[in-house]
Amino acid sequence: MCGCESQEACPRYVVPFEAAPAQLSGLRRAVRSQLGCWGASAVAEEAELVATELGANVIKHVGRDVAASLVLELRDGRVRLEVHDRSRVMPASSAEVCAENDECGRGLHLIAAMACDWGSARTATGKVVWCELSLKPAGHEERVGRAAAVLSAYCQPSSTSGLDPAALDETVTDVITDLLHWLSVQGGDPEGALGRAQMHYEAEAA
Repeated sequence: MCGCESQEACPRYVVPFEAAPAQLSGLRRAVRSQLGCWGASAVAEEAELVATELGANVIKHVGRDVAASLVLELRDGRVRLEVHDRSRVMPASSAEVCAENDECGRGLHLIAAMACDWGSARTATGKVVWCELSLKPAGHEERVGRAAAVLSAYCQPSSTSGLDPAALDETVTDVITDLLHWLSVQGGDPEGALGRAQMHYEAEAA
């Protein structure tokens, strides 16, 4: 399912795949394995999430069983993930232009919240959607900023700054619940992830 092109200046890993739900677990394994080879396991969980979301978007918006490819690159202290497909229809750049319950819109907001940068572009054969993750550990301010970006997708059209504490608490609970449901569907361990998140928070907030 995969092939590797490694260059000293910019290691590159290419994973051709067919857009089908059964292929997503293979994408996650390929991402985790290759990042481990590059010594970039610190961002493996985020990269797996990005690869899954981008692959799922191809299935949903381009079609099942179409040819696509995932590209990983390691450069300038970042991991770059690209998904190439043969459709020239560009993804919505904001949840504001998506339907209120559009999972794709929220998925892209989650990607944008985790990423240093992300975007899309037309190519000679279709399009590419890409995302870059920093290899540096996220600090407190960065985590707060990412959380605010995610919450904004759940609070459209209102702003999180205008929510009272009770409403904000309910929104955060909704976000966490949605993520745990998503992780369970992907075959992950929601209780374990929640416990690790709590430990990370306590260690970083101390």
